[in-house]
Amino acid sequence: MAAKRRKRFAKYLSRTIAMVIALAFVIKFAGPNLLRQYISYGVGNCKTTPILCMQPEEKVFTPEIDSVYLDTLAWSAFPRMGISAPKRFTLIQELIKKQYYKKRRGNKKAVIYLLFQEPGAFIKLYPQVQKQGVTNNHEFIRRLMYAHLNQINNITDTFFVIMKSVFTPDVGNQSTAKMIRFQLHNLKGFINYSMSKPDNYFDCNVFDDAGNFFKVYIKDIGAQLNLNNVFAIISTLKPIQ
Repeated sequence: MAAKRRKRFAKYLSRTIAMVIALAFVIKFAGPNLLRQYISYGVGNCKTTPILCMQPEEKVFTPEIDSVYLDTLAWSAFPRMGISAPKRFTLIQELIKKQYYKKRRGNKKAVIYLLFQEPGAFIKLYPQVQKQGVTNNHEFIRRLMYAHLNQINNITDTFFVIMKSVFTPDVGNQSTAKMIRFQLHNLKGFINYSMSKPDNYFDCNVFDDAGNFFKVYIKDIGAQLNLNNVFAIISTLKPIQ
């Protein structure tokens, strides 16, 4: 089953590789400026897709977890991972696929989507990034989070901007979105979020000490969660053998 999931995951993301390879021609013969324009037309620009021009805040958040709130969460186990979450949320374990990351009109359920990847998963899918010093899941996602449309200068920059558009789910109003880094006991990572009523959106990219990657995408319909609540939820993440 795990092999099948990885195969489907690789099939979808391999399309991104094909796009990047095609753009290599543009880089060679036209240079970075035209390449940025090409990406703007094909993926988005700073106005239409602000997240492509955002980077995490300089501050690293080190939150204190509310133990009282933790006691209100319910534990759920899935293949390869487990998490505690508020009872009003529907939990769904997902593969990375196009429908997961786009807006779904009419979907007004409070839902948490979960994704797990073992250590080195992204490097196995994209071994070419090792030549750029990307050797683990965390460095892959870090490069992705700091990717910026206006800073594209080569094929590697292009790759991570495109991947940023693929990996970032609907975070509501991107013009009000924020990107942060955090350190939480044995967990660290990045959260992209928008808290503008009527709904909140949290895109959590989390790593444990073993190098496992967890993606926790929260659609908080009704805007009942705050950032401290989200930190409490992701603090419960655990891999399951």
